[in-house]
Amino acid sequence: MAYDLIIRNGTVIDGTGAAGRRADVAIARGKVAEIGKVSEGARRTVDASDLIVAPGFVDPHTHYDAQICWDPMVSCTSWHGVTTVVMGNCGVGIAPCREQVREIAAWDLVNVEAIPFDALSRGITWEWESFPEYLDAAARRGSGINLAFLAPLTPFRHFVMGEESMQREASQEETRKIATLLGEAVEAGAFGFSTTTLPQHIGYQGRPLACRLASREELKAYANALKKVGRGSIEMALTRRGGVVSEEEYDLLKFMLEESGRPVTWLAMASRPDRPEATEQTMKRLEPLIARGGVPQVLCKPFVVQMDLRNPFSFADMQMWGPVFNQTVEKQKEFYRDASFRAAFREELKRPHLFQGRWNRVEVLEVANHALKAYERKTVAEAAEMRGKDPLDTFFELALEDDLNIQYTMQQYHEEGIRRLITDPRTMIGLSDGGAHVNMLCDAGYCTYLLGTWVRERQAMPLEQAVKRITSEPADLFGIKDRGRLQLGRPADVTIFDERTVGSAKRARMQEDLPGGGRRLVMPAEGIEYTVVNGEVLYEHGKHSGAVPGQVLRSGAN
Repeated sequence: MAYDLIIRNGTVIDGTGAAGRRADVAIARGKVAEIGKVSEGARRTVDASDLIVAPGFVDPHTHYDAQICWDPMVSCTSWHGVTTVVMGNCGVGIAPCREQVREIAAWDLVNVEAIPFDALSRGITWEWESFPEYLDAAARRGSGINLAFLAPLTPFRHFVMGEESMQREASQEETRKIATLLGEAVEAGAFGFSTTTLPQHIGYQGRPLACRLASREELKAYANALKKVGRGSIEMALTRRGGVVSEEEYDLLKFMLEESGRPVTWLAMASRPDRPEATEQTMKRLEPLIARGGVPQVLCKPFVVQMDLRNPFSFADMQMWGPVFNQTVEKQKEFYRDASFRAAFREELKRPHLFQGRWNRVEVLEVANHALKAYERKTVAEAAEMRGKDPLDTFFELALEDDLNIQYTMQQYHEEGIRRLITDPRTMIGLSDGGAHVNMLCDAGYCTYLLGTWVRERQAMPLEQAVKRITSEPADLFGIKDRGRLQLGRPADVTIFDERTVGSAKRARMQEDLPGGGRRLVMPAEGIEYTVVNGEVLYEHGKHSGAVPGQVLRSGAN
């Protein structure tokens, strides 16, 4: 037989934006060998009648840097038809890393990405020191889907400067060493580097994440390293206020674009419920930067974050919360009981903030104390009314009565604003944060949500455009040259889905499958019938085939 796999009778949407067409897809030796009416046979045939045959989806913003050590399936992102993930975002990661600073690297992930320290200490395998060794270790370990890496700036500063990386700018000589390591990382296969300026991104012992202390001279050297090798992109967590880019942030974006000569993508553009017009004004103002290769990232789902007061990440940008991090539960309770702490929090909520004390948007999702069950699915405002108490005090009192186990959800909705952003060709859809904030949110299903909610239900865009937005567009931005399109000669990453049923579940579910039995939220997928990675069937009707055909993708080599 001529082929390894033939997908017959499907509607092929190739990721370019072109209209779908009925065709067979033949695969041989891991690559697309024929598209059209295939007359020859194959070792295996998949019947895709009434299904869409698309390129595997590409998720440009994940934090699976640690999880790939214990979860070769990269769940739950891979459940949703994603065949390539980009990790190492927001300037935080675990390579390079000397043995003596492994705990610091782990606590950075705890504080920035809300991954439990116990899971990290049990799960990270640490069979590397340098960044190239980290890539090689991932390749040896194997994975279900393809892994692409950015070089996160924080561990590179740790590697050269030690703990002083969390205290000061780098010297000229230190900057040279860091820039050299970043250049070597890109030569080894990194697709660029990432950093953050956000105040809520705090690291070990509540100190600033190391990359936040990089000076302009440092950033110039690191951007120049990309210009020198002529490839790679820069990812930045940048905007302190959703939907608004300040003059300082604008200037930094302009600087990075000029010094690197490479694309720069940043977080995040969002539509503010209180000022929906601000987003369009900002996008218009950003057009000179967009024309030079600046790409704002947007999320296609309403922002719903789950939070608890053991890891109060949602308030990490408030300086008064810094001492609460990395403390015992009993010590945290002391803060939450303290009237002066509550008073300071009340004052902070008068300043611009994502939350701003909207207690009618904070809901009690889950409690451990059965005496508090009556408050589940009630907002904090409603719970306060039931108790005849102030909402802020109620927020803390419920947590204290539940030994800080209570899970809250905070909701930010502006549906029409989301529609405008995801249909704007100046943006890139991403921001899943897959692998991060594991007990707070799970947006790993954004691809299926886009296809089910925005395409089928709300008809915000044609199916062909939506597929392009989650395949070739992110692949092109990062220079992942051979992914994101279903074309002859390219690696056969294929997602086959039912456009009538595709979607994400209405609510994430909590499961206890982190190393040591830790809890995380996962989002089940609907309507993904087959996922093929490098020519091998990975999932069939949601069940893993047993194959692990993913590859470590390397810039300049694909």
